[in-house]
Amino acid sequence: MPFQKNHKLGAKQVYSQPVENKVIAFRGRIGQKEKLKKVDNWQERLRDYVDQLIAEVETGQNE
Repeated sequence: MPFQKNHKLGAKQVYSQPVENKVIAFRGRIGQKEKLKKVDNWQERLRDYVDQLIAEVETGQNE
């Protein structure tokens, strides 16, 4: 029996901070996608790295 929409059961994703509904996408180099999937917690780590890049730009450290 399939779940109905807006059911109260099922797995819920847990994030340290709220996430955007829209995705951020980029074209990686050949082979990166498969290798990235093997990295533990890669999505959260990538979010942290993006925050770091933004902070560098805002403080002028990237020049």
